Amino acid sequence: MNRLTFLRTFISAFALLFFLQAVYSQSRSSQLIQVVVSPDKPDWTYAVGEEVHFFVTVLRHQALMESAEVSYTIGLEKMQPMQSGKATLKIGTGTVGESLQPKEPGFLRCEARITVDGVEYRGIGTAAIAPESIQPTQTLPDDFWNFWNAAKAEAAKVPMDAKLTLLPERCTEKADVYQVNIQNFETGSRIYGILAKPKKAGKYPAVLQVPGAGIRPYAGIVDLAEQGIITLQIGIHGIPVTYETGLYNDLRASALKNYQFFNLDDRDKYYYKRVYLGCVRAVDYLFSLPEFDGSNLAVWGGSQGGALAIVTAALDNRVKSLVSLYPALCDVTGYLHGRAGGWPHMFNEYNAPFMAKDEKIKVSAYYDVVNFAKSVKVPGFYTWGYNDETCPPTSYYAAYNQINAPKELYLVQETGHWTFPEQQTKITAWLLAQLVK
Repeated sequence: MNRLTFLRTFISAFALLFFLQAVYSQSRSSQLIQVVVSPDKPDWTYAVGEEVHFFVTVLRHQALMESAEVSYTIGLEKMQPMQSGKATLKIGTGTVGESLQPKEPGFLRCEARITVDGVEYRGIGTAAIAPESIQPTQTLPDDFWNFWNAAKAEAAKVPMDAKLTLLPERCTEKADVYQVNIQNFETGSRIYGILAKPKKAGKYPAVLQVPGAGIRPYAGIVDLAEQGIITLQIGIHGIPVTYETGLYNDLRASALKNYQFFNLDDRDKYYYKRVYLGCVRAVDYLFSLPEFDGSNLAVWGGSQGGALAIVTAALDNRVKSLVSLYPALCDVTGYLHGRAGGWPHMFNEYNAPFMAKDEKIKVSAYYDVVNFAKSVKVPGFYTWGYNDETCPPTSYYAAYNQINAPKELYLVQETGHWTFPEQQTKITAWLLAQLVK
């Protein structure tokens, strides 16, 4: 009996232990039924042409659920399934579907569902196929850096006009906390954030935290300020960041709904121009602070913020290090080439009829993270998983593989668009090692 037949007909004690460990690490909820999907290699990573199989494990009361009837689909992430069907897992775990041997780098995802007492439960698992070989589909405009250098030069002429408002209720014994309000890339345009500074006199390194997508208030990063690091956490929408949540919810549902698509047909008016230049203006502000040591500056963010961290480091050589979690806005044209593209998915099957126009595709190249990644020159810490359904890993590997600077990847395969506490601990430790020397 060969190994493959053995795996298909009987789950060994070792394999069962592996699957149960995956269950406990993958599951972040207290759902009655847990559906865990696992590729058949412990690291979930395969070579091109290597066979891929998926196991599905169903638990009820944290025990294997016998005779579990699941439906499944298997295919490239965000694409139409290559396989679909139903399977009965007699002992609660087993393989589903036929083996696949992908011929190109990418990510192959299995989704499994089960309905119990009228409630549907779902799990996914994603196999990486030579992820280090994924290349962008996006083009690099010949005048890419001419455009951005001219935009930065024009924005630099705008006075910063910084204004600080102390937030006494947020201050601590060791840190002062303010709302900061600075003028952005053109007269009248503002950018707001929360500044936290150590109270003790001295010269300190700084961290700029750039935000994930959405519209929300911000609390600031006070814990790092208490450890001797100036922190500036910014919003991108030109509105104060200390209002009640209801206002941001209203804006999210109305005036700023789908902001990521605004003016995509004009490279000078696209929404992210003010955002990218606003990140540079935030760096300007940090360098204006007398408490800043004038050298040690990191930029840090996740999702949209992961994109902004890479973009800011590429745009501004004053940034000395970066942290990026599952970056958005990477290789957004992937959908036009038969594979997943990055958030905000402007060219996917749903949006393409309205968005996949020549001018919008052309403009997207000036804002795609893959084209900034080529110019990153500073050390970076990156962390993500394979199960991300918001920012497909195909898209962010297309950007990550363009980075030639020193880079450290902390891969946690089972994570989606979220992180374990251990990832946050490593981020903080890495930042402190870069900034506090």
